[in-house]
Amino acid sequence: MASSPYITAEGYAELNQELTARWARRRDVVKALSAAAAEGDRSENAEYIYRKKELREIDRRIRYLQKRLPDLKVVDQAPDNKDHIFFAAWVTVETEEGDEKEYRIVGPDEIDASKGYISIDSPLARKLLGKTIDDEVVIEVAGQKKVYFVLAIRY
Repeated sequence: MASSPYITAEGYAELNQELTARWARRRDVVKALSAAAAEGDRSENAEYIYRKKELREIDRRIRYLQKRLPDLKVVDQAPDNKDHIFFAAWVTVETEEGDEKEYRIVGPDEIDASKGYISIDSPLARKLLGKTIDDEVVIEVAGQKKVYFVLAIRY
């Protein structure tokens, strides 16, 4: 299944900044690679081997970002109906155990567990979409059912 093309304006800006930073880093790595290559025997030159590997990783990420960014659809406006859960919503849920958790539904390129950002493609986010406060959501994770109750929605 292809990942969703949606992204928040903040997420899009971060990816653009990353692309710019990768290009700048690439210039530095190419200079270091040239210097390492000038040292002679490349087969035993650890600096040369390391820089070649680093350059490959940078190029791979640059290619990905250059291909992905034009396909993304930036969602930068809150929906008309803020009583329902849609993309970019902050959702506070309560588990059956009584634990409260807050998640933000974002695009797959923005996932960050430390911030509570979950992908719109995740099972929980897919079940939350369209729900309102006091709705119950049931998902199955690793063969176990998990129940969540929607406590709050904000944009």
